[in-house]
Amino acid sequence: MLDTNKRPTIQFSDEQEQLLEVATSFCLDKFPADRVRARIAAAEDFDKGVWGEMAALGWLGVAVPEEFGGSGLGLAEVVTLVEPMGRALAGTPLVSTTLVAQALLKGGTQAQKNEWLPKICEGAIGALALTEPHGDWDLANLTCKAARQADKLALSGIKTFVTDAASADLTIVSVSLDGKPALVLLDKAALGAAKIEREIVIDETRRSYRLKLDGITVPASALLDPSKAGATLAHLEQAACLLLSAEACGGASGVIDVTVEYLKSRKQFEKYIGSYQALKHPTVDALLAMEAVRSHLYFAATVIGEGEDGEIAVRMAKAQSSDALAFASDRAIQFHGGFGFTYDCDAQLYRRRGIWCEAQFGDAAHHRRILADMLL
Repeated sequence: MLDTNKRPTIQFSDEQEQLLEVATSFCLDKFPADRVRARIAAAEDFDKGVWGEMAALGWLGVAVPEEFGGSGLGLAEVVTLVEPMGRALAGTPLVSTTLVAQALLKGGTQAQKNEWLPKICEGAIGALALTEPHGDWDLANLTCKAARQADKLALSGIKTFVTDAASADLTIVSVSLDGKPALVLLDKAALGAAKIEREIVIDETRRSYRLKLDGITVPASALLDPSKAGATLAHLEQAACLLLSAEACGGASGVIDVTVEYLKSRKQFEKYIGSYQALKHPTVDALLAMEAVRSHLYFAATVIGEGEDGEIAVRMAKAQSSDALAFASDRAIQFHGGFGFTYDCDAQLYRRRGIWCEAQFGDAAHHRRILADMLL
């Protein structure tokens, strides 16, 4: 439970302010609506030129200690990068790569950290394979398995919703080993033995894949520290929920921009439709919900990792951000009339991004059920 005597407050550092300003300008320049739409039909997973620029800016190492080539900051600073990216509907592997780095920092061996964290800071792409076809948000419910064969591990099973897997230099996979959760590191060579199938998902501005692990054999050294697997999965869940909340919060802001621009330009009965109270009031409601989510988000970014307090804050942010983006994008679609229900309307892209973000690592109802047990 939150300790009211400590009275925790939102912290927003100079580094966060600077990163937010730079990321906002970068995303406005690199991810205009026409380029976002072009990603739907593009052959490659993402724009590798833009990815290289992000690596040059040091974004991939923001939450990586300086000893491995990073900036030595934390997830709170990564939030300030992801929020503007959500606002612009950017499709990059930044979130998945950051989570892979977090997995290595939390549960990797020293050799794995030494090898891979500097590569991530320089631009290596990470993918996270934690989801299975049964769709359970309990990360410890694993049907994928690893079997020991002398000094090797033989993998089996299927992983779903693995973003950018076809481009990944490093993929971390969750499996059941000796009846307990474990995490295994697959480099590009090992992943090449998997059967990778493109998935058609609701948000077509990103690439998602299904991995069939049958037949993959890796050395035992690919196993992350088994004694830390449970703690690593718990940390990954919170980190992922925090960054997805940032993406959804940014998305809510972006779709409100789309709505307001339309209300200021569309006329009906010789009047701009933004002058009608029936449209003004829901737009203000969407804005208030988005600002409330930002408070939840940056508070969660402040206290993440602080035991139960941090978990409560992160789950609240995930639940609220899902609802806020759903409401804002739904109103935007309705306000655009018949056009809003076509794929040509940008509000559609935000609604689809919201559905994707909500479905990853638990929807609002899922997190509120857990919060009820924690708070009541």
